[in-house]
Amino acid sequence: MLNFGTVGSGWICEEYIRGAKSTGLWRLSAVYSRDKARAEEFARKHGAEHTFTDIEALAGCPQVDAVYVASPNALHYEQCKAILTRGKHIICEKPLCAQADKVRELAELAAEKGVVFMEAIMFLHLPQRKILEEALRRIGRINMVKLDFCQRSSKLDAYLSGSLPNIFNPKMETGALMDLGVYCVYPALYLFERPEKWSARSVLMETGADQSGAIIMEYPDKLVNITYSKVGQAGAGSDLQGVDGTVAVESISTLGNMSLRMKDGSVETLFGREEKHLLMGHEARDFYRFITKPDESREEYALCTRLSIEVAEFMEQVRRECGVLFPSDKGE
Repeated sequence: MLNFGTVGSGWICEEYIRGAKSTGLWRLSAVYSRDKARAEEFARKHGAEHTFTDIEALAGCPQVDAVYVASPNALHYEQCKAILTRGKHIICEKPLCAQADKVRELAELAAEKGVVFMEAIMFLHLPQRKILEEALRRIGRINMVKLDFCQRSSKLDAYLSGSLPNIFNPKMETGALMDLGVYCVYPALYLFERPEKWSARSVLMETGADQSGAIIMEYPDKLVNITYSKVGQAGAGSDLQGVDGTVAVESISTLGNMSLRMKDGSVETLFGREEKHLLMGHEARDFYRFITKPDESREEYALCTRLSIEVAEFMEQVRRECGVLFPSDKGE
């Protein structure tokens, strides 16, 4: 069993803690928060022995083998750099960084220190991904793909009332693409690699954050259409269409409620749904395996690292095409 610490104290951090503990491979030993009272409250709630308000102190704690980072996006780079420098393994919430050169730098630092640096993107670590890939082999030549993640933000009403939640603040390096679109970009690049041509458009809020967007990825034999939004709730889901059938996925981020419809009209249920903490438990399990069995998992870990960089590069280019700019962007 390995000991882990957390950076962040929101609901997503709580779900990861539940998921990591459910594997029987991880023990929560430390909690970091900028607010001392919040750190102590969070630690009591989840059974952690140590609390920190200084990231360097967390990184240097001998009772911490690895760290789960779930802070605002704009803090990922500096926090991860500090933790990696002290030789700790990291699993960091998506997106790792707004700029691909920072992702590449952190990956190189992790390699230099001999530790794992992994993006917490569920798609790559779900067992049902193999179910999806097997189903795609059954539907013949794929010619049209629609990947959608439109989910009305729980913070939208606060924004409309005059507040500025982090999710709609460009200083926090967030917005629709960074928060939801990433879940569509990952399967697109994993399954079909980088397109020959692409185009993208976004609708911006008054803050400069993107509230929604669309990307058309062009391949010689197919189109991949990505749509994402923080201001509306989708009802149609995603689908991948082949000449012999279609794979429909209600939730592209979790591969939940997945079905196969063949050209003869027959329908087969492929996968249902899992609770959030169990979904995140798959990430925690792979994280543990990458750390404890490096030779056995070398190729898989290398794939995860490569995709993290490629996704960051592509999303950075999409942002610039759409005018979604952050203070940290060079030249901005």
